[in-house]
Amino acid sequence: MSQNLTKKVATYGSDVFAETLRDLDLRYIALNPGASYRGLHDSLVNFTGGNPEILLCVHEEAAVAIAHGWAKVTGKPMAVALHSNVGLLHGSMGIFNAFCDRVPMVVVGATGPLDAAKRRPWIEWIHTSQDQGSVVRDFVKWDDQPGSISAGRDALIQGAAIAGTAPRGPVYINLDATLQEQELSEPLPVADFSRRRAPKSPAPDPDLVRQAFGILSGATNIVVMAGRLSRDDDDWNRRIGLVERLSARLLADFKIGSVFPSTHPAVVSCAGFFLDAPSKEALKSADVIVNLDWIDFGGTLKSVLGDGPLAQRIISASLDTHAHRGWSKDGGAPYPSDITFLNEPDQVVKALAEALGAEPAPAVPAPEAFGAEAPEGQLAPKDIATVLRKALSDRRTSLVRNPLSWTGADWPMDHSLSALGYDGGGGIGSGCGMAVGSALALRDLGTGLLPVAAIGDGDFLMNASALWTGVKHAVPLLMIVLNNRSFYNDEVHQETVAKHRGRPAENKHIGIGMTGPDIDISAIARGFGAWSPGLLQGAAALEAAIREAIDIVDQGGTAVLEVDTAKGYSPAMSNALRSGS
Repeated sequence: MSQNLTKKVATYGSDVFAETLRDLDLRYIALNPGASYRGLHDSLVNFTGGNPEILLCVHEEAAVAIAHGWAKVTGKPMAVALHSNVGLLHGSMGIFNAFCDRVPMVVVGATGPLDAAKRRPWIEWIHTSQDQGSVVRDFVKWDDQPGSISAGRDALIQGAAIAGTAPRGPVYINLDATLQEQELSEPLPVADFSRRRAPKSPAPDPDLVRQAFGILSGATNIVVMAGRLSRDDDDWNRRIGLVERLSARLLADFKIGSVFPSTHPAVVSCAGFFLDAPSKEALKSADVIVNLDWIDFGGTLKSVLGDGPLAQRIISASLDTHAHRGWSKDGGAPYPSDITFLNEPDQVVKALAEALGAEPAPAVPAPEAFGAEAPEGQLAPKDIATVLRKALSDRRTSLVRNPLSWTGADWPMDHSLSALGYDGGGGIGSGCGMAVGSALALRDLGTGLLPVAAIGDGDFLMNASALWTGVKHAVPLLMIVLNNRSFYNDEVHQETVAKHRGRPAENKHIGIGMTGPDIDISAIARGFGAWSPGLLQGAAALEAAIREAIDIVDQGGTAVLEVDTAKGYSPAMSNALRSGS
């Protein structure tokens, strides 16, 4: 790239905005280019010289998903630039996912010129909106549309701090095109970034800790529900120590990913998207339930214990009430609590561990058990997991995306980055982007982990273009696409409705199955620069392809393995989808 970077003093508003993003330590900015932020784009290239580094994306939803995946690993925001109203509308599904997943993100928008007298004919009229932030206001933590260059810098600094304050989430700052291209009449005063960072969450109330200590000390059957928790190794070890000290049982959520070693004897059954029968029985028999920011804790209790008064004592640790809004119901059902900590749950774990004298206890990996050999021919989702784990048994991995058809039984978790969970908002189409973003973070942090993504064919097809960004930036990634030629989730629903109404269940695939013609997923992956050998059938072909793919990934490449997959879910998932009919 030819650059003239000798001029270091900001000349235009966009120069100020670009250097602010740089000074906020935002390593990357994911974007699809657009004229509404042409000033900012120029400043990122020719003023700050690629800091933050631009991640060019083929679609805005991919840009947001990549930032989401980055935050799931690092806990820190990435910047995203979205062009005017149209780019914001494209990216809004990804922003909703990030909001529901409580991950930080700094989304920079653009519009205008807001001064109608300065607009070019046609295009700048259709790409200008009154109160553009209203499009996403109900699912971001904060938004702003500053009216001056100085206010724009302040908005970016404030937005980054808000995004990184628990409960974390995306923010949106909309920069008028006129401000970006406006020349500075004089330099702005120096901003003190160090005094405007995200604050640390407060420590738990000592009186509440004492009360919780009393309840836990007198309990005989404690169940810990481990929800949104950090990826920090020290926090991971403290959780193990606390659970062991309490002789508690633990429930995990596969939507969240790895928060506790799945082979630990305290773990009840396996993590899933919904509770299975043994997990429900554990809740019913508990005398104390400890809620560590479980997703929809109230709805889960209601589905297992009913609507009446609960005999169980409940200790709850969550800041999530601060994220609840009127428009989105992602906060879940209300729930009772005897002691409520408005703190990050790992802070409460630490305080309770200290009060109880619980020492951190590192996880001891259990011997891998692979079960029966996977068959030849069409593979079930669990068979694919078995083949994959066997082929990767000598590597430390991170499952950066999991399909709906897997549970914790399919992917045991023994460290804090073993699995990163799902997308937050259930917005299918984020899988490729989130996988690329997470793999990028694992690479940059020097974790040595092999990034593995397993996604459904529908998820892949909605935004496969994100792969191109990963290939361009040499992001190592092994992706398995479970191709059952269907948006299968809805087949379960259609079968349920048909049976309830006495109609033919064999029609469940109509309008859902992706056949006639079959879609060549491998060709699509190759089109975006990934290595993909074609549709794989049977365990032997898959295992051989995985071994070949590892060599490619180890050299910074992206490998996509399309697997002929039978339809099916775990019993817990199927039962949950069929309930209520």
